[in-house]
Amino acid sequence: MSDGDPVADARQVRYDQARYVDDGQYEPLLSEKDRTRVEIGDESPLPDDLTRDELELPALSEPELARHYTRLSQMIYGIDSGPYPLGSCTMKYNPKFTEDVAALPGASVHPDRSAASVQGTLELLSRLQDYLGRIGGMDAVTLQPPAGAAGEFVGIRVAAAYHEHNGEDHRDEVIVPESAHGTNFASAALGGYDVVSLPSDDEGRVDLEALDAALSEHTAALMLTNPNTLGLFERDIEEIADMVHDVGGLLYYDGANLNALLGRARPGDMGFDVMHYNVHKTFATPHGGGGPGAGPVGVVDELAPFLPAPRVRAAEDGTRAEDRNSDGDSDSAGAGEQRYELFDPEHTIGKVHGFQGNWLVLVKAFAYIARLGDEGLADASAKAVLNANYLASQIEFGVPYGPFHHEFVASAGERDAADVAKRMLDYGVHPPTTKWPEIVPEALMTEPTEVESKDTLDRLAAAFNAVAREDDETLADAPERTTARRIDQTSAARSPRLSWHELDD
Repeated sequence: MSDGDPVADARQVRYDQARYVDDGQYEPLLSEKDRTRVEIGDESPLPDDLTRDELELPALSEPELARHYTRLSQMIYGIDSGPYPLGSCTMKYNPKFTEDVAALPGASVHPDRSAASVQGTLELLSRLQDYLGRIGGMDAVTLQPPAGAAGEFVGIRVAAAYHEHNGEDHRDEVIVPESAHGTNFASAALGGYDVVSLPSDDEGRVDLEALDAALSEHTAALMLTNPNTLGLFERDIEEIADMVHDVGGLLYYDGANLNALLGRARPGDMGFDVMHYNVHKTFATPHGGGGPGAGPVGVVDELAPFLPAPRVRAAEDGTRAEDRNSDGDSDSAGAGEQRYELFDPEHTIGKVHGFQGNWLVLVKAFAYIARLGDEGLADASAKAVLNANYLASQIEFGVPYGPFHHEFVASAGERDAADVAKRMLDYGVHPPTTKWPEIVPEALMTEPTEVESKDTLDRLAAAFNAVAREDDETLADAPERTTARRIDQTSAARSPRLSWHELDD
């Protein structure tokens, strides 16, 4: 890096990211490169309207195919390409050893095998439940939900079942801070609740007076992220928990920002009753993109009977249920070895996903936690907090609030945050999340995670600062160097072209 010259620094960022192609270069589809027509016989069992007369397949050599896919890989930006500071989304680097673990032959388990034949699998799941419970301060954990949003919905359904069991069907409201993730509002509504939006105070945290006004006998739960989406810790969390519990409500923890607390604080100790874990945000599994993912849910003892079925547990007498004879005694085959079994909680809400969730994703999360251990997890959260605060101190955009935990929200001010983000692409780095939370005007929500070095953070800051010094016309015309430039996102969402044939229209 140069000695304080932001233009030179930003230019270096460009040069170091030797990924971009000359403007206007296009990588054709395989179908455009070569075609061969394969005749389909007349004996197809399909109806005529579902049978094609010709099947167009590309006939290409191996080098042509290899170069095509290599070219496509160079046009894509991912966590293996460089920093990916999407605030709130938490794009953690996925260590390759977890992929190796998930690829072991012993991890290839069919979900319909009997419990007796997959004892190693059940042991791993049981240990992962224990790990997550201890990390979150929860008494019981289910691994079934296949994503964070699904975990939210399961948590809300567990809360609803708990209130219904207690004869409190009148609790029909869930309170959600205005800065919460959109899935919080959606999960509460999907769970059948009316959503009460809660404003923030001048410091970006929960407004206690507004919370007091919102709480009532109708309150089923308050959904809260701590640290919140501004990267700020809710300092009044114990008082908030008392206020919610005093009216008979439950406190729900959105685990999106747990990466900031690992080894240092636990939601259960703060007074939370139910939470979901985003394993991609906290334990370095792949970030779904539609799946597969995992969103385990943890609860306190009172809510454990309502968790999805089945759950995994160690057999109390050290044997499997199927090893016990008709008199209830243990057969010798089960003696001297801990066995694991599946069971249904007493008031379960039922099954929410096949088997115990997305097994290989859970294997990766288990491997990550086991490899780091207590000390490693605490070190990860410390570096995540350090990196966020360092980067926030280096950029020239306005940064309200602070100090922060794992992420911060800067403001583009009079600029359009989307234009800023598009221009950052020209400097070879992925931009932050934009336009949210709405508490900060033209928000640039940034989370570097714990993996980035100081050198990488300096280069990321150089890109921020180079864009901050450019004129509006340059920003409005960005990006200039990417394969795809200004995309009509509205039209793409409303009228997607699902076939390449439509490109000729």
